[in-house]
Amino acid sequence: MANAVVNGLAGAGGGIIAQIITYPLQTVNTRQQTERIAKKADASSAAPPPPRSTLLQLIQVIRSEGVGGLYSGLKPSLFGVAASLGIYYYFYQVFKNKAEAIAATNRIRGRGDGTVGMFSWLLVAASAGSLNVLLTNPIWVLVTRMQTHTQAETKMLEAKKEALRNEASQSGIIGASLQEKFAELDSIKPQPYGTRHAASEVYNEAGIAGFWKGIVPTLIMVCNPSIQFMIYETSLKRLRAKRAANKQGSKDVSALEVFLLGAVAKLGATLATYPLLVVKSRLQAKQDIGGNISLRYSGTLDAIIKMIRYEGFSSFYKGMSTKIVQSVFAASVLFMIKEELVKAISVLVNKRPKYLLNVVK
Repeated sequence: MANAVVNGLAGAGGGIIAQIITYPLQTVNTRQQTERIAKKADASSAAPPPPRSTLLQLIQVIRSEGVGGLYSGLKPSLFGVAASLGIYYYFYQVFKNKAEAIAATNRIRGRGDGTVGMFSWLLVAASAGSLNVLLTNPIWVLVTRMQTHTQAETKMLEAKKEALRNEASQSGIIGASLQEKFAELDSIKPQPYGTRHAASEVYNEAGIAGFWKGIVPTLIMVCNPSIQFMIYETSLKRLRAKRAANKQGSKDVSALEVFLLGAVAKLGATLATYPLLVVKSRLQAKQDIGGNISLRYSGTLDAIIKMIRYEGFSSFYKGMSTKIVQSVFAASVLFMIKEELVKAISVLVNKRPKYLLNVVK
């Protein structure tokens, strides 16, 4: 079986398991990223409430929406992870094989030592990542919508209540009709929100182009896995080289070592690219969540400008601690399981009779 296919299948399997384990943290993190609280214009105005800890937010979601609230959008997310990582690892291995073949050819010609350089690793990861983004972005738009649906609906209700309060304040009287409207708004609860509903909403808002919202920062964020895999592959190569230099030791890398290398690689990539992730999430989330124009974004540049103007630079790092925990743990699990699956699949294939191996190849 071609190693690109093996890596694609193993990557998809590892990604699904990592996604299931860390999904509640991902849901809370997406809500943290898309929480939009504009700074008050004057000092006398009440300051926005301090951000709640991740644990408190997890508890709040469970209390208000049940455990299922933490898994909003899980089904399309699992499909997205399988498709995304399958595509990514397949093309990553294809481009990696090509880069290694070029390096070997250059060595024969007297150029280089036959190893793939750091820039080549970046190019390999970026090429695979770009193809992945273009093909799977619609899935992640739907997942983001489903994760933030309750949050957006609550914001819209709060905006309507605030409008009623202003109306009552101007008139000085809360009449029966206003009381009825308040009671009606209090009785409204966010409705169940499935994949089909999310897709319909996205299409009604912006047509087919709506499914590629956030594509610009997402494409730029291709450098995240590029940095991640550059760190991972470089560290793995050095570790194996050290093992090979030790004649008494084995150059095989353990699952725990792969876990730790994956954690270090993902941490470095996340720290470098987190602001882009926040912008992407905000563009993909529902825009019509109140009358305040500072909460709506028409595009990437508009989002960046409004976030700086109305919320300050700190808004680009909302939920970063949660993301570091979630993404580093997920990446570590992914790398560990993926490497073990590659080994398992290779063993299974090698144990097959020769006539079956020819069919597989």
